[in-house]
Amino acid sequence: MPEYAAELRGISKIYPGSKKKANNNINLGLRKGEILCIAGENGAGKTTLMKILAGLERPSAGEIYIHQNKVHIDSPLAAKRLGIGMVHQHFMLFPEYTVAENIVMGIEPRKWGIFCDSAKAGALAEALIKSHHFSIEPDRTVGSLGVGEMQQVEICRILYRNADIIIFDEPSSVLTEQETASLFRTLKALALAGKSLILITHKLKEIKHISDRVAVLRRGELIGISDTADIDEYEISRMMVAPGALPENGARRRSGDVFLREKPEPSRAGPVIAFDRVTVLRRGQERPLLDCVSFSAGAGEILGFAGVGGNGLGVLEAALGGFLHPASGKILHRGRDISRLNIRRLRNQGLAYVPADRLRVGSALGATVEENVMIDRRGEFTRLFFLKRRAIRDFSAGLIRRYRIAGTGDGENGALSSGEENAAFLSGGNLQKLILAREIEQLRDYIVFSEPTWGLDIAARDFVWGEIEGLREKGAAVILISTNLDEILALADRIVVMYRGRIAGELANSGGAETKEKIGAWMQGLAHKGGEPE
Repeated sequence: MPEYAAELRGISKIYPGSKKKANNNINLGLRKGEILCIAGENGAGKTTLMKILAGLERPSAGEIYIHQNKVHIDSPLAAKRLGIGMVHQHFMLFPEYTVAENIVMGIEPRKWGIFCDSAKAGALAEALIKSHHFSIEPDRTVGSLGVGEMQQVEICRILYRNADIIIFDEPSSVLTEQETASLFRTLKALALAGKSLILITHKLKEIKHISDRVAVLRRGELIGISDTADIDEYEISRMMVAPGALPENGARRRSGDVFLREKPEPSRAGPVIAFDRVTVLRRGQERPLLDCVSFSAGAGEILGFAGVGGNGLGVLEAALGGFLHPASGKILHRGRDISRLNIRRLRNQGLAYVPADRLRVGSALGATVEENVMIDRRGEFTRLFFLKRRAIRDFSAGLIRRYRIAGTGDGENGALSSGEENAAFLSGGNLQKLILAREIEQLRDYIVFSEPTWGLDIAARDFVWGEIEGLREKGAAVILISTNLDEILALADRIVVMYRGRIAGELANSGGAETKEKIGAWMQGLAHKGGEPE
């Protein structure tokens, strides 16, 4: 019999006011020293199940055993005492504190047993970061980091606490190939050292590469558990998704676990959105966050931006979204200077925007699905100062059906039965689809996507890619910012690579190995715009 680090027996979870079980009688064991992947569509119950193990949710039924001992986990503190840690898909960080302070928070090194020893905390954090080949700096505030760097801080927090059972929720969603390879070396080393790891991931290639076993959930139920060596990617996909959800044979070319469409020639019309020598400076810093950046995106074109986290992608997104203004240079919309416009005025000018941070920027979790959908369209659903409730319900229901947004309700095939559910109860992937639905439906001129398929399953990602390509075909100017190089290669007509806040290179996307190799070199600062080594 295998030695289990953790066992879940008969676990079920029903949220108040819902007839649907988020988890239904799940029996699952995690062996000591193994890497177990949990796969499934958005809303399949993966994160809910792991939150139960991590003490963030309480099961409606079932038992938990840690090292063969029955335990009661009613809080994250109880889980921590049992050696369980979770690296969240949505970061549990304090943006106003430094990287080092976030890593040691709660178990800070003390000076004379009383005061926090900041110097030692910084040294411990720096040693941990270097040992795992991460790119973050201990003294930077977390609020100044990109999404990929925040993910690294989350991982370091758990590693610093020496947890024996570590849960990773989509750990590579916003990491580059190089960062993912480094992370996986770390995970394999941890498993060899006796740690027991659970990875929630949608990426089939990752499942095959990193895991010892894979467990597949669908609509709250455990479909099966297999040794990874005994199952191929197609069979995992078939178990994950409902019948008919996978693309038909021949619909796309296949590259790894990414489906690639043939791209039409982009429009040669004039630029819709352009940066003219834009420089962004943060107060008190000498090195610009963006350094004399110039580009343009035309109607009927997808312009992709690639780069390693911390090299300007997050700042570029903030500048496009109106959160940061240039210190010099101009941002132009159809030739008009919009550099100093606030977010609302940019929206009125024609900006649609899907941010990387879906929780703090992209949605209002305390509001309903309907309220999130109409947040920028109140004028369309108001008559004489009164809301047109029926029109709002009908419009929201249409988006729910079209974008396949599922929740905790009991609608057909797991879909929301209405838009009255609170957005906070949606899974990460379904919240992302809600934001995508809202922004795509109100698009007028140009749209910015930042990490649009972060955390989405295969079928949902495929659907979103089709929507993005559909926008190009309708003549929209599309700016795609993504640390997922496969996504950039699959969608972009032209690709711009950022390195240390500057444009390292730009090229038309041929989709070949040579293109990917050149982009990879630029991302690491190994070549400048002319293509020669620095």
